[in-house]
Amino acid sequence: MDRRALGQSGLDVTPIGYGAFKIGRNQGIKYPQGYELPDDRATEELLRGLLDLGVGLVDTAPAYGSSEERIGRFIADRRDEFTLSTKVGERWNDGRSSYDFSPDGMEQSVRRSLERLQCDAVDLLLVHSDGRDMALHDTDAVDRSMRRFRDLGYAKAIGFSGKTTEGMHRAIEWSDAIMVEYHADDRTMEDVIRAAADRGVGVLVKKGLGSGHLEPRAALDFLIRESPVRDAISSIVIGSLSLDRMRSNVRMACG
Repeated sequence: MDRRALGQSGLDVTPIGYGAFKIGRNQGIKYPQGYELPDDRATEELLRGLLDLGVGLVDTAPAYGSSEERIGRFIADRRDEFTLSTKVGERWNDGRSSYDFSPDGMEQSVRRSLERLQCDAVDLLLVHSDGRDMALHDTDAVDRSMRRFRDLGYAKAIGFSGKTTEGMHRAIEWSDAIMVEYHADDRTMEDVIRAAADRGVGVLVKKGLGSGHLEPRAALDFLIRESPVRDAISSIVIGSLSLDRMRSNVRMACG
């Protein structure tokens, strides 16, 4: 796959990225069907197979269960082949999410993530919003902490993964990149996507296939060929446990 700039962050990504939720967590899901977590052998084959396909973005989070630890265990030796994104703010323990957006809590989170991922720095660090986007911005502590993490070298670029248009517009003011839900059945974020691109902020699309509720070809056709903001989208992050399905997604995106 061709690589493209993630805004003006200095990073590059591929049109299709991999969302690593399913390799680490199968509780509290929004997918139409449940699934078993893959064993270690299947996880390693999947992750290495994705890199062999040319997928150049891997997105994870502490809230994705054992996802970070498995990425570190199985593809840390190929770290220079992909852009690595993780998050702060949300954790997953004992079958439920908890949130900590305090400066100390976020710093402890990113330090633990780096240990699990077996790296000195991630490429992109995102705030994993709990939906109270504006409340997080209004304290100023979150964006100050994120800038500090970038200055300390924990991440090359920083940003925000949120849920409200108002909150995402505020995030554009300080982010190198943002992550938003966007697909043919939910175009709420179109103005946000365009505004981000106009300011040189990279855009990652999450749930582009509607968490498995949309037909992949139609969903990708919309995002890549029909959407009025298609040129502003840096990468579409897709989660799957099937290398064949990811191969098909890549073909559809590049065909």
